[in-house]
Amino acid sequence: MKSKSIVMPKFVSEAQEADWWASREGRGLVKRKAAGTGKAGSSPKGSRLVSQLSKVASVQIALRLPEPDVAKAREIATRKGIGYQTLLKMLVHEGLRRESRRA
Repeated sequence: MKSKSIVMPKFVSEAQEADWWASREGRGLVKRKAAGTGKAGSSPKGSRLVSQLSKVASVQIALRLPEPDVAKAREIATRKGIGYQTLLKMLVHEGLRRESRRA
């Protein structure tokens, strides 16, 4: 039996997009992509680290950051051609790796 294709809708706001990704349909799309049942021939965007982070199970958290830091993250992420949340995950990952080497 062939499963129904999930189509990502156009979003008016980040809040609407966040709600969609948190929905059953959005999570289903993530699971399908992670399992390799997404679009044929597609490859992950970005660096090797981005693709590694995409494969690791993640936990949703709420993190409050100063607005100027978020603005700077968005600016840098745009320049790199990735999402700002992906950039922040990469920075946290790198910082944790660096700190764990010091211990």
